[in-house]
Amino acid sequence: MPTTTGVPLCDLQAQMRALEPKLSEAAVRVLQSGQVIGGPEVSRFEAEVAQYCGAGYGVACSSGSDALLLALTALGIGPGDEVICPPFTFFATVGAICRLGATPVFADIDPVSYNIDPLQIEAKITSKTKALMVVHLFGQCADMDCIWTIAERHNLPIIEDAAQAIGAEYCGKRAGSLGALACYSFYPSKNLGAYGDAGMIVTSDPEWASLMTSLRNHGMEPKYHHKYMGWNGRCDAIQAALLRVKLPYLDAWTAARQGAAERYDGLHDEHHLGGAVQKPTQLPNRRHVFNQYVVRVAHGQRDALVRHFRAEKIGCEIYYPIPLHLQECLQHLGYARGDFPASEQAATSVMALPMFPEITVEQQRQVVQTVATFIRQQARRAA
Repeated sequence: MPTTTGVPLCDLQAQMRALEPKLSEAAVRVLQSGQVIGGPEVSRFEAEVAQYCGAGYGVACSSGSDALLLALTALGIGPGDEVICPPFTFFATVGAICRLGATPVFADIDPVSYNIDPLQIEAKITSKTKALMVVHLFGQCADMDCIWTIAERHNLPIIEDAAQAIGAEYCGKRAGSLGALACYSFYPSKNLGAYGDAGMIVTSDPEWASLMTSLRNHGMEPKYHHKYMGWNGRCDAIQAALLRVKLPYLDAWTAARQGAAERYDGLHDEHHLGGAVQKPTQLPNRRHVFNQYVVRVAHGQRDALVRHFRAEKIGCEIYYPIPLHLQECLQHLGYARGDFPASEQAATSVMALPMFPEITVEQQRQVVQTVATFIRQQARRAA
């Protein structure tokens, strides 16, 4: 039945209602066990996610941000070191680097995929470079063949920031098995979302896994013997239990997101939106999991379209309105406007449309019709 009350950007309630008995059972199981920090729920979840991602080990933690911090710490990155990463991503990518006293060195993005452009990486490598941080943005993997070649040539480890890309694939290999370590976020709006904060690192290196397991628990090894300068980055058992309920449904939810993306593509063509609002590109040899469905709005009209959506009660979001090199707290890095034109152009033109597995055809029609109405209005004003 067509909705007249708008469309949310992300509807978490539909998923919760469908799984409510299983989620309730899992939560009660943890509460009755008395093991609410760590324990078997966490260790089983770690093993299940590692297996899903094609990695040997999983280390659950308190958030995707802590996952990045743990991965960098495991590699021994600190003051005086440089880590190459894109400037068009969520702040946590660069925040983890800076918190360790290292220096983020930006390489611009490919304007089609919004992922780091491999052709921009090599010129940024110096004797201080200690790692490449590759972000699989919006649910599509970066161009790993080129990145692998560069990393091997310079003997640099790759950290995958796969916060938005659980289940994504590159040439048949899962995100999580494309680098030395991979970091996931289970923030509620992610494809596999917790009911609070949680994250994980996966790796096939047992020494790194052991080190990160200690680091997330104040560096204790054994209890009250602090071998490392760690911190409290633990994952709550109740979040692990709830995520274990949801993990078996992830591939079905991913297929639903992919189906919704195909419908958006078809509606885009049906309404002849053309270049006014460009649909996302799914590159060859990728499994795009569409954490977001991000369009590019032409002719400087993005902000006006966002206002139009909000007036019509249609959910939307800008990921991300200010590239990292222009953020106030990073001005000490010395970058200026114009340094990364592809990232700056994306920041002024992209917007995410409503996307969640349960989105209906009627809701998507309402979204695209809202876009089409806006384009017609702009054309009349320009005439």
